[in-house]
Amino acid sequence: MGDPAGIGPEIIVRMLDAHPEFQDEAEIILYGCPEVLEDAAKRFLSGHSLPWKVRATGSMKADAFSFGTLSPLCGREAYEAVRAATLDALSGRLDAIVTAPVNKAAVNLAGIPFTGHTELIAELCGTADFAMMQSADSLRVAFVTTHIPLKDVTKFATRERIVETARLLCGAIRAEGIPHPKIGVAAINPHAGENGNMGTEDELVTKPSVAQLRAEGIDAEGPFPPDTLFIRSTLARFDGIVSMYHDQGHIPFKMLAFDRGVNSTLGLPVIRTSVDHGTAFEIAEKGVADTGSLSAAFRIALKRAKARLNQSGTKS
Repeated sequence: MGDPAGIGPEIIVRMLDAHPEFQDEAEIILYGCPEVLEDAAKRFLSGHSLPWKVRATGSMKADAFSFGTLSPLCGREAYEAVRAATLDALSGRLDAIVTAPVNKAAVNLAGIPFTGHTELIAELCGTADFAMMQSADSLRVAFVTTHIPLKDVTKFATRERIVETARLLCGAIRAEGIPHPKIGVAAINPHAGENGNMGTEDELVTKPSVAQLRAEGIDAEGPFPPDTLFIRSTLARFDGIVSMYHDQGHIPFKMLAFDRGVNSTLGLPVIRTSVDHGTAFEIAEKGVADTGSLSAAFRIALKRAKARLNQSGTKS
């Protein structure tokens, strides 16, 4: 359900109400506090009761918080919903998870160290090699580093990590039916370091990483200056982009596809997709939040779940 004080419960009920076809294709179970979700249904479904199953992961009342306000109680409830859904997916009770936005500060206020959905779900799955991917149609961006301070990027953007991220990205693209993906790799420094004059990281780390990927048979090019990599003429050459840090890829991606972008975690044993935006406290409860990203996340989760079930010979 995401953070109850944000737009999560609202966009869930509005999106599902607008797409009744989803209920024909999947058994939908909402994870969170029943009263919070029921309240969202009454407010946004013309007073109707919640028509979907709810897996109660908390018992918080709808009057226990204020919309648009940071709350440790809301942070804990959002965390527990994600945790329960992930464990159920690992046990085989679910075929895919779609997550609404969680406020990182609220979870930390609850005394739970938390950097994001991506890291939490990977930890619960026991997965060390994973990556975040933002996607919208043919635009796909995978991240070498995610929720870390900018000053630490060069410490964590190692050759091993760049290569692993590109491998995971290639696997995701191949799963979408593109057998020989073409990958563009962003530079760490402006102007790709200008041959070492603007930093040596691209000479010592990024270029050898690209060379290793090519030696493995992956069609990778780079490093490219980040300020020109995301223009449409350059993007059209590639099936996926490897971004070195959060804002390097998130800013251009969201400018190009904010209303339809999907956040996926690559490398997990479970399928997990999410919206590409936050809790939007400033517009919570107003009924104006865009549901496009959530519906796109649901479609991709459904598509991947069906493909996995078909591969295993299991009926959905």
